Amino acid sequence: MTTNEILAKLPYGKSFLFVDELLHVDENGTKGTFTYTKNLFFYKSHFKNHPVTPAVILTETMAQIGLVCLGIYLLKDNDTEHQLSIAMTSNAIDFLKPVYPGEQVIVTSEKIYFRFNKLSCKVKMENVAGEVLCKGNISGMLISKSNG
Repeated sequence: MTTNEILAKLPYGKSFLFVDELLHVDENGTKGTFTYTKNLFFYKSHFKNHPVTPAVILTETMAQIGLVCLGIYLLKDNDTEHQLSIAMTSNAIDFLKPVYPGEQVIVTSEKIYFRFNKLSCKVKMENVAGEVLCKGNISGMLISKSNG
């Protein structure tokens, strides 16, 4: 499965897709990028006159690149008539530096385990200078739903 095929299977609409490019994926993890453009919907209100990317959006970005993309790859041999759904079950993230409008981030994940359709990953978000912005663990359940 190619990185473009994985991106095409992501279950998000354009306004809630936080993956620009998937640089690498294998059975052990992923690496991808996203740029928080200045016109994203949440910057108008978080915070007035000094916009900062909300922690929940940073977590979502790490989950989409590090957990969902990896889950799609790991289930690549499953029946193609089923659509993948992923529910986050837990996360523990340390936020170390703010992320401002216009910044590009690189997310790397490393699989901790995948069993009984539960995927757990160690995730890290860095800026283009290589500074760690946030890091931690994210887990989720992978559910295959029938299209019929």
